[in-house]
Amino acid sequence: MEALGMPVVMIVDDEPSNVASLARVFEREGFHVLPAASGKEGLELLRRQRVHVVLTDLMMPGISGIDLLKNAKTVAPEADVILMTAYGTVETAVEAMKEGAYDFVTKPLKRVHVVRSVKRALEKQALVLENRDLRAKLETMQNPSSFVGSSLPVRQLLEMVYQVAPSTATVLLTGESGTGKEVLARLVHRHSTRVNRPFIALNCAAIPESILESELFGYEKGAFTGAVGRKEGRFKLADGGTLLLDEIGDISPSVQVKLLRVLQEGQFERLGGTHTISVDVRIIAASKKNLAEEVKMGRFREDLFYRLNVIQMELPALRERREDIPLLADHFLQLFTRKNQKVVRGIQRDAMAALTAYDWPGNVRELENTIERSVVLSKEEVITIDSLPSGIGGQKDVASTSLSIPLGTPLHEVELRLIRETLKLTEGDKKRAAQLLGIATRTIYRKLGAEE
Repeated sequence: MEALGMPVVMIVDDEPSNVASLARVFEREGFHVLPAASGKEGLELLRRQRVHVVLTDLMMPGISGIDLLKNAKTVAPEADVILMTAYGTVETAVEAMKEGAYDFVTKPLKRVHVVRSVKRALEKQALVLENRDLRAKLETMQNPSSFVGSSLPVRQLLEMVYQVAPSTATVLLTGESGTGKEVLARLVHRHSTRVNRPFIALNCAAIPESILESELFGYEKGAFTGAVGRKEGRFKLADGGTLLLDEIGDISPSVQVKLLRVLQEGQFERLGGTHTISVDVRIIAASKKNLAEEVKMGRFREDLFYRLNVIQMELPALRERREDIPLLADHFLQLFTRKNQKVVRGIQRDAMAALTAYDWPGNVRELENTIERSVVLSKEEVITIDSLPSGIGGQKDVASTSLSIPLGTPLHEVELRLIRETLKLTEGDKKRAAQLLGIATRTIYRKLGAEE
């Protein structure tokens, strides 16, 4: 099992002595080491566990180092691969780099060289993550519809967005209503190679079944009563870009069949037409329904589900990322004060505590509507607990004594959150906070100092 906070290096070599020697080197350097005696074993480990760097021999029976490199780019694209070989030819090095290897080291290995190569790979990964965080923050400032949040579930989701966006893979967004599926779909589009082409969204549940087909594929003049001219469908309008099919679980079986054909062949005919139209459209589907369950119940085609479910991203409910509620509340406050030309400078502490404690069955959409209502109705320069709807304002006492932490949150983040939230409760009194937490006051200073 990966040790908390330690970088993970996987060493793959069919020579046990080489694996043991390198394992000792990297354990002394503070790494968590995963040994693998073959390319097959290394690939299985990559599928099961997070690995930062793969250090693999080039010449191995079965799955070679190059084969492992190629598979790693699909199974664990965030991992960097460094190849080791006694056959240090220029041709081999060039082939490895073309396939995406981070570096290439020759045997007999020099400890300083191989450790330096692995550490440089980790430094590069840290820079990539830092750039992604900065990009996300800039996105939030520049675009009011950005996906706002800094919690672990959101960071993991955004990391996946940046990995998936440049590809052509179909994406399936799942999660409760109001969690921000369309916002995330637009973010995928903005970070894709199709950013300068159209983004078209269609809520399948909002379109009557009788006209959904014509909305998707268009129709020819005379196709039905009232069709006085040709109309282009959403697929044609999105040609070269991205098409979001929201609430796709609500489409009828007949439309499912025609949608499957477009996904398989990239072709369709307008309603009432005979001419086959070819399009290049990236599909992002979204559903609050569990499509796998819909398949079992016979309400959704299995083959269509597998076509859509290439990359699945599940959006967390707002109650599962409560630490993002203050960020979102401030974000919407700024948005709606500008929109309504109101002077509302902030949210009082007890009001924010109530917002954080509330379970938000309508998720981010409900929070957005609540902040807009509070801004419009506010007679003061701050939003007070009395400005909130009674069902939310009534959570005041609960808010001050509860804290939700998602599973998987790193231990140091849990400690910092507990300290910060307790300090809010004690209004910044570190001595009182330390008493409540059962720790020394100097521990709070040390933890907060380390954060800074």
